Amino acid sequence: MKPGRKLVECGASACTDAEILAILIGTGGKGYTALDCANDILERHGTLANLMDKPLIGLTDTRGVNTVKAIRIAAAFDLAARIVKHLENHG
Repeated sequence: MKPGRKLVECGASACTDAEILAILIGTGGKGYTALDCANDILERHGTLANLMDKPLIGLTDTRGVNTVKAIRIAAAFDLAARIVKHLENHG
C-alpha cells in the first residue's frame, strides 16, 4: 500500500517514519519510489530527530531529493517545532 493511501485508510499513527517522510517527498524517479528515497535518508541519518539537526539542503545528495523536496521536509520540521513550542508555552 502506498504511504499516502495508508495514511488515509489507517491513520498517520499506522505509518512508519519512512512512510511519513515519503509523503513529504511525494515522488521518486525512474526505478525508485519516494519510499526508497525516504529509506535512504533514514539509513544515512538514523532517525527523524537526527535529521532535524542536519542542514537539510544536504538531503539533495540523496537520489530523488531535489531542492524543492528538501525545502518541503525542512518546512515540515519547522512546523512541528512551532507546534511543540506553542504547546509548551500554552499548555
